[in-house]
Amino acid sequence: MALIVTPPHPQTFQTLRPRPALPSRFPSSSTSPPNSHASSTSSVSFYSYPKSTNSRITTTTTRSRTSRLVVRASTSPVSPNISEILGDATIFTATGDPVMFKDLWDQTEGIAVVALLRHFGCICCWELASTLKEWRPKFDAAGVKLVAVGVGTPDKARMLAEGLPFPVDCLYADPERKAYDILGLYYGFGRTFFNPASAKVFSRFESLQKAAKNYTIQATPDDRSSVLQQGGMFVFKGKELLYARKDEGTGDHAPLDDIFDVCCKVPVA
Repeated sequence: MALIVTPPHPQTFQTLRPRPALPSRFPSSSTSPPNSHASSTSSVSFYSYPKSTNSRITTTTTRSRTSRLVVRASTSPVSPNISEILGDATIFTATGDPVMFKDLWDQTEGIAVVALLRHFGCICCWELASTLKEWRPKFDAAGVKLVAVGVGTPDKARMLAEGLPFPVDCLYADPERKAYDILGLYYGFGRTFFNPASAKVFSRFESLQKAAKNYTIQATPDDRSSVLQQGGMFVFKGKELLYARKDEGTGDHAPLDDIFDVCCKVPVA
């Protein structure tokens, strides 16, 4: 794991690798909670303040006391200023209404956990959504907004919401994978089917079995290329990125106890 000291001035947004733009695919159709997922060595960045007590971040001497310590486990970082670009991306509510990312939470001081699932027909994403639902009361009590985004159209999102069930008021559809492209999340055949990080799903058999109770493969996007998209987890305070993690492979989800710790350690303005 590399330690990078990032100065507070704006940075240039970087993506993992370019991939061909895809045509529009949006048709005009009609206590800790369990299963928090074990930690992994996936692409993760912690954006913390100098006084943070987070044990995962090793302090070092910096040129400025206002500099942030950024721990990355990947050579494909996400810019701390990514919300400026992400905010203008338009996705859809589960009921089909268009909404911009910047309207999903308070852009001044609001704290939001943004979970990008794979596609709505992925059983591992049903499992993650089930776990997010179990954690939502803790996030709500801490004043944290939960935003879950999946690949597919709103009707596919409703299939997941009705099957689990999952609250539709925090579920969104990104049929064109705009947010995924902006955040540079992984995509490809190897990542989806052969990445070693995916092996950890076998240790969560019971939670997968629970999530599969009302699972339907009909929630899979009509555009089958979408099944090669990987997800990630991000934490924002207003427009400021506090935490970024890219899933290395299918089922390689962020540990939600880590996510909650990040939310609780945000300094009071």
